[in-house]
Amino acid sequence: MNLQSYVCGRWQSGDGEGIAMRDATTGELIALATSSGIDFAAVLEFSRDVGGPALRELTFHQRATMLRALAKKLSELKEEFYSLSYRTGATKNDALIDIDGGIGTVFAFAGKGSRELPNSHVYVDGDVEVLSKGGTFVGQHLYVSRVGAAIHINAFNFPVWGMLEKLAPTLLAGMPAIVKPATATAYLTELVVRRIIDSKILPEGALQLVCGSLGDLFQHLNCQDAVSFTGSAHTAERLRTHSAIVRHAVPFIAETDSLNSSILGQDARPGTPEFDLFIKEVVREMTVKTGQKCTAIRKALVPAAASGDVVAALQAALQKIIVGDPRVEGVRMGPLVSQEQRTDVLERVEELHREAELVVGDLGRFEVKGADREHGAFVPPLLLLCNDIKGARAIHEVEAFGPVATVLPYKDTAEAIALARRSAGSLAASVFTGDDALAAQIVLGLAPYHGRILVVNQTCARESTGHGSPLAPLIHGGPGRAGGGEEMGGIRGVLHYMQRTAVQGSPDTITAISGRWVRGSRQLDPGRHPFRIPFNELKLGDTLKSPERAVTVADIEQFAALTGDNFYAHMSDTEAARNPLFGGRVAHGYFLISAAAGLFVDPDYGPVLGNYGLDELRFVKPVKPSDRIKVRLTCARKSLRADKGWGEVAWDTEITNQNGETVASYFVLTMVSVHAVPDSAGS
Repeated sequence: MNLQSYVCGRWQSGDGEGIAMRDATTGELIALATSSGIDFAAVLEFSRDVGGPALRELTFHQRATMLRALAKKLSELKEEFYSLSYRTGATKNDALIDIDGGIGTVFAFAGKGSRELPNSHVYVDGDVEVLSKGGTFVGQHLYVSRVGAAIHINAFNFPVWGMLEKLAPTLLAGMPAIVKPATATAYLTELVVRRIIDSKILPEGALQLVCGSLGDLFQHLNCQDAVSFTGSAHTAERLRTHSAIVRHAVPFIAETDSLNSSILGQDARPGTPEFDLFIKEVVREMTVKTGQKCTAIRKALVPAAASGDVVAALQAALQKIIVGDPRVEGVRMGPLVSQEQRTDVLERVEELHREAELVVGDLGRFEVKGADREHGAFVPPLLLLCNDIKGARAIHEVEAFGPVATVLPYKDTAEAIALARRSAGSLAASVFTGDDALAAQIVLGLAPYHGRILVVNQTCARESTGHGSPLAPLIHGGPGRAGGGEEMGGIRGVLHYMQRTAVQGSPDTITAISGRWVRGSRQLDPGRHPFRIPFNELKLGDTLKSPERAVTVADIEQFAALTGDNFYAHMSDTEAARNPLFGGRVAHGYFLISAAAGLFVDPDYGPVLGNYGLDELRFVKPVKPSDRIKVRLTCARKSLRADKGWGEVAWDTEITNQNGETVASYFVLTMVSVHAVPDSAGS
């Protein structure tokens, strides 16, 4: 069969035969893929004119709800995806990483979108910048959705996760995506996209799929588009320097080749938990997905004195790995994705072999369970040992993208750091040590050259997700050879697909644009206590100004007696006078917060359902006995929780003294009912 692309709202077959995709285990033809005949200018316009407006009409919370529904639907279909995944050479465990990992990433972004983003279309970045002496001219950084299309070019090794980890933050940002999977495993991506389209959860145009090449699509890019690429550094360089990318300054996110290191600390001698954990992790990273992971361990850096023990332990562990058909019970490592990939890996191993001794793996003779070794793209785990550290070059430059790693003995920690840095930029590194001071030294030495660093000891090992597992809340990317890009990273990944703009104007103007009340904006008198106003009627700027309250010595001492806080600055005139900050006795800061609540809280049952915290609390000026305080409470931020029947309201709160000086400021966070609340009589 020919794979189809989903473009311009319909499934479309390409012209001609296309590229063959084969079962990695049997060599059987699965499908052909070509995109010849597709009008790529029209594909881009469909994203921009149909998908983009539909997504931007939704708020962040509505997009998050959409992602959650999508993740639930895909979870129901996992067995179908697992069945096809075997044909890529993936074992069931490999499929869990790819399929469940991808779906889990969508769930994670759905959760982050609803928790960490407002129920609006604008994301406010940082605090207001006051740009004038009188405060009438201010600035605010905002993020808004770009009005182009995101082009996602993915690698063959994770046909599901690779798509979904890019797609989730892109859709959450309000940007449509055009997905181009690597052809070798595009049949699995196509199946998942078919099920997504069938679900009708996404608005039309939010997702398009191209099976085959992207043709002349790059020629039609503009400054509102973005490209996210995963693959070889060579291809990334070619695409990054495309004339349209350069001419229009199109954002280009790249995740490319990576020679990742794992360092065994000098304290982790044989017999320690960290030594055993290191051996287990190297074996896992060599064999999971048959080593076809951009984050896999390629260089195992070990103390020279322990290198013999490390090699012996790895030999023993790798000999237990059963290679074969991933559908067969007991098989722990399947074939590489294709015969072409097998050829490439063996060529790279030959380069490494010129500098290192092959200590595990016999390419001429190894067992394959349940399959024909000649028809499948099989290789055994291959471990090398490089003792010529100074003369080695290929070890730090050549990546064999398969079940291949090299042990490098080091003499001291400084040399271990230097050897890891010679990869010229990596996605991930790991450190196995029980010495936290040593861990700090290594991490700070590696950090400039690595996007993510995992430190493993016996305390965290049980819950650690491992060296090679990118996680939705953390950035996935790295400097230099690794591409210089970042993906995921929680909300950071969403912002890659949005435009940050600095807006200048009056406080009222910034309030209107940002959807957040800015100090200096007009304060509104709602004609009733703001706590009597339901969420849907509450306006930004609705303000309560309280009466004054005198602070007395009796107040301070009663608060101390109640709380047990007898700090000298509150309780001793003599000792407080010695304090250069106060020069005399002062009220507790937390007494001021409590007293302020007494001044602004409306006690009767009403729309305010609860207080869930304070943000940005600052005590600005001390309050002394006989001072008088009052409170200004202003509705500053609103975010609707439509599914719950209430919204979150942040109240800008300022406590001032009798001279009008600010003594404390903070935000009171409340949950407010959407609708008016009847009184106890039911009226």
